[in-house]
Amino acid sequence: MPEIIVFLGPSLDREEGRAILDADFRPPAARGDIRKAADEGARIIGLIDGVFFQACSVAHREVLYALRKGVRVLGASSMGALRAAELDSLGMEGVGEIYQAYRDGTLVSDDEVALVFDPESGTPLSEPQVNIRWTIRKAEEEGVIDAAEGTALLEAAQALYFPERTYEAVCDGATAAIGEEKAGQFLAFARTGGVDRKREDAVLCLRRIREIAGQG
Repeated sequence: MPEIIVFLGPSLDREEGRAILDADFRPPAARGDIRKAADEGARIIGLIDGVFFQACSVAHREVLYALRKGVRVLGASSMGALRAAELDSLGMEGVGEIYQAYRDGTLVSDDEVALVFDPESGTPLSEPQVNIRWTIRKAEEEGVIDAAEGTALLEAAQALYFPERTYEAVCDGATAAIGEEKAGQFLAFARTGGVDRKREDAVLCLRRIREIAGQG
């Protein structure tokens, strides 16, 4: 009987996850998976990645079902951050900056954490908007771009449908506003110093579960 079950996909490589936490790692959760994990006897469930558009997503009622059974349910990064922001007042625990941004209303759209990924390898094939946001913020802090250029880049990202979001596409969309040279500078920065906020929050979540589980 697995005591700790974590639903993890493109936010963090599963081998990296296993290096942090001894758990039963499963693919991104679809509807019914949280209930099933609770019925299997899980003591702690970590919801990080979940399906959005290709199948029915995790339902609020199944998280509540697990909580009523006394299961600790934590969420972060992606689907987990969304559900935690919606259900933290009912006992689900949220972890990380993306969760906090949904909770305080800075982020409001599910589209912010959506991406497409290879179903076999879990490799991301597009860039989630949250990562682009945090990368733009870092580029501004480091003087690569100014605030107006950051706004233009963010607007270009928001204009793209999520499967089409890549840093190259964002820069192409912003070139008319910020110029080819500046777009190129940001693209170079994103390739070497981009922020993977989803990954960082997933790591925080696994460390929090490890703490709760007493794994040291």
